[in-house]
Amino acid sequence: MTAQPRSRPRVGHIQFLNCLPLYWGLVHTGSLLDLDLTRDTPDQLNDKLVGGELDLGPISLIEFLRNADDLVALPDIAVGCDGEVMSCEIVSRKPLEELDGARVALGSTSRTSVLLAQLLLRERYGVEPEYYTCAPDLERMMREADAAVVIGDVGLRAYLRHLPEDGLVVHDLGRLWKEWTGLPFVFAVWAARRDYLAREPESVREVHRAFLDSRDLALAELPKVSEHAARWEVFEPEEFERYYTALDFRFGERQLSGLREFARRTGGAAGYPPDVAVELLRP
Repeated sequence: MTAQPRSRPRVGHIQFLNCLPLYWGLVHTGSLLDLDLTRDTPDQLNDKLVGGELDLGPISLIEFLRNADDLVALPDIAVGCDGEVMSCEIVSRKPLEELDGARVALGSTSRTSVLLAQLLLRERYGVEPEYYTCAPDLERMMREADAAVVIGDVGLRAYLRHLPEDGLVVHDLGRLWKEWTGLPFVFAVWAARRDYLAREPESVREVHRAFLDSRDLALAELPKVSEHAARWEVFEPEEFERYYTALDFRFGERQLSGLREFARRTGGAAGYPPDVAVELLRP
């Protein structure tokens, strides 16, 4: 009787530039052929992993915390920062402490950055704006609001002063969090579904190793990666190299401390307990 071939792991692929180093090396290590990749926005990939359409991959921090009972985090790989992140921003006409009652547009492609921005505005700056959600188009957002929360490529453009009007001030969420808590921030983790891990433990470990190797290769060849990223963008290779150096792709004890502090400050109303248990993949 002929054995049935194994199915390739179904893995999410975030289309934002901030994840390029985590995927860039997959081509060069040959691991890409071993994965069934699904490209999509972070919010769509969140839903697909939680709903079982994907086996493992990136998931925003808030959705990971909400579904921690069903997911196991992969250690030493994440998208975060230990200071400025450069691509998750509050763009505002007013000082942040003057946004009480003001209209603030929230980009629809982010959940973690939106919750972080709301936390900072409420607890650090003592304001309660009038929030609404819309497509992440900064020019349109600033026509209708006094401030906007933008992430990913739109956020990076804002940080690098590609702005729709003069006088706008860009506030980096990673820097605001680090100033406030002294901790790194994790925007997305890599996780596997528990049911898939139970069925295919070695496949999960193979994918984990592939992403670690991909990241390490990309960071070792950062000028080449940055030059590739700049081919179809408005940014220069030097700007990408600065960006990828600012991002923190690790997930160790300090990053876990930042995750737990965020959960402690936001848990309850956000859909997870403040002391939510986070399980990491064991060696």
